[in-house]
Amino acid sequence: MESGLMSWLTSLLSGAVGGNVAGAVLKDKSLGPMWNSVVGVLGGGLGGQLLGVIGLAPGGGIVGNIASSAIGGAVVLVIVAFLKKMMGKKTA
Repeated sequence: MESGLMSWLTSLLSGAVGGNVAGAVLKDKSLGPMWNSVVGVLGGGLGGQLLGVIGLAPGGGIVGNIASSAIGGAVVLVIVAFLKKMMGKKTA
């Protein structure tokens, strides 16, 4: 079983990877490597834990933690990119 600290570190690292993979695949959503990582870390930490709490984490143990954190990082990146784009539009 994963320790609490190791679980969080895994979530944060997986989120950073998920954010960068999403940025590479969805080039129009990319915020650049540094910001993809930062947003991915936030998404991995929060999203990974949230998916686990509501029972939507794929698999179990470390594999489920990695998958849900990477998904969380990617989802938060897309949301932040969407919000950034919406804030950049001017209303006439």
